[in-house]
Amino acid sequence: MSYVTGKVIKELRENKKLTQKQLAEELMVSDKAVSKWENNRGLPDISLLSSLSSALGVSVAELLVGEVITNQNLTGNMKKVRFYVCPVCGNIITAVGEGSFNCCGIMLPALEAEEADEENQINVEIVEQEYFVHMEHPMTKEHYITFVAYVTSDRTEVVKLYPQQNMECRFTRKGRGTIYAFCNKHGLFKVKL
Repeated sequence: MSYVTGKVIKELRENKKLTQKQLAEELMVSDKAVSKWENNRGLPDISLLSSLSSALGVSVAELLVGEVITNQNLTGNMKKVRFYVCPVCGNIITAVGEGSFNCCGIMLPALEAEEADEENQINVEIVEQEYFVHMEHPMTKEHYITFVAYVTSDRTEVVKLYPQQNMECRFTRKGRGTIYAFCNKHGLFKVKL
């Protein structure tokens, strides 16, 4: 596991326009302690991480990783949705834009969607007022589609799938958008509607 570095503390403190003394007062430690941290002669106690991240305006995860995530998607356009999947428990997290998410003690990377290929062909048929989505894909315990999502400009719908099910689902048509399918072995695939 990574741990906060002096360089990160100094950078974040300076970005907040705080002196070492001001940060120390906020954390109820000495300014010498802050100086030691910034010069890599000591580390903040783990009990201070929550207060330190709060004082520096970042999450504990960002503080530990040393990378501040800034969401550039300020308008909240759903078409810029990002998916995060925990490899341990299978938790699915969606966010409108970049984020910093942890699950089961793991920092989750955003999934990068590839265009659906022959092996991972996403079939979409219009049946009355619905999109019928299906794939010729294994659905075994070792290799299966874990979720399918339909994303339009104003909503995201996710259907969770499990091994031994048929790889098919339906979504009420809401206009143009993108269908995503996540294979537990090969990643995220998409097809535009």
